[in-house]
Amino acid sequence: MWNLHKVFEKNAIYLLVGSLVVVSIGGLVEIVPLFFVKSTIEKVDGMRPYSPLELAGRNIYIREGCYVCHSQMIRPFKDEVERYGHYSLAAESMYDHPFQWGSKRTGPDLARVGGRYSNEWHVEHLMNPRSVVPESVMPRYAFLQDNELKFDNAAEHLKTLRMVGVPYTDEQVEKAADDLKAQVNPDADSSELLRRYPKAVVGNFDGNPDKLTEMDALVAYLQMLGTLVDFSTYKPEAR
Repeated sequence: MWNLHKVFEKNAIYLLVGSLVVVSIGGLVEIVPLFFVKSTIEKVDGMRPYSPLELAGRNIYIREGCYVCHSQMIRPFKDEVERYGHYSLAAESMYDHPFQWGSKRTGPDLARVGGRYSNEWHVEHLMNPRSVVPESVMPRYAFLQDNELKFDNAAEHLKTLRMVGVPYTDEQVEKAADDLKAQVNPDADSSELLRRYPKAVVGNFDGNPDKLTEMDALVAYLQMLGTLVDFSTYKPEAR
C-alpha cells in the first residue's frame, strides 16, 4: 500500500487522475439520490405566493438594498431563536426569486418582523429611523412616502414568476391590478383578496388614502414576513 501511495506522490498525472476519480465518486453519491426525490423542501401549511402589493414592496426592498444590512434567515441556534423566533424553514423562501437570507446583520433579522409593530411604527421608522430607534445607523427613506407606486405590469410580473415555478393561478394574474388596490383600501370588500391571499394585511399603510405609494408597498411586505406559518401547530416531518 505504501508503494502505491508513493506512485501517486511522485507522479502529478496519477495524482490528478486519482483526485478526479475520488471527487467524482463523492459527487455522484451526493447528487444522484436527489434525482429520485420529488422535492427537497418540506411542504408547510400556510405558505402562499406574495400578493401583488407585497411583491411590489419586496421589489422596493431589494432596490433600496435593505438585504445588505438585514438578513431574513433565523439560524437554528438557541440565542437566535430566543431573540427572533422559530428558526427559518426552507419552505418560507420557496417563492423567493432571489431569496433574502443574507449573511450580515447591521440591523436585526427581519424574518419574523410581520405583525410585531404597527403600520405607523414602520412608516416612522422608514422616514426617520432614529425617532424610534435612537442608536440606529439606518438611512432615511422618507422619499418612499412621496413616490407614487408604479406597478402597472403587476399581471406580467406574476406571469413571469409563474414561469419559474411560483404557482400563481390564472385568476390571480387576471385580478392582479384589483388586488393591488384592494389591499390598501380598508373600506373596500377584501374577501376576494383574502381568499386568493390568506393572511394578507389590509390597510392604509402610509396614512394617505389619496395616493398609492412605495411606502404602502414596502410596509405591506414587511407586515407579512413570518406571519404565514402557524408555528403553534407546526410539526417537523420525521426523517
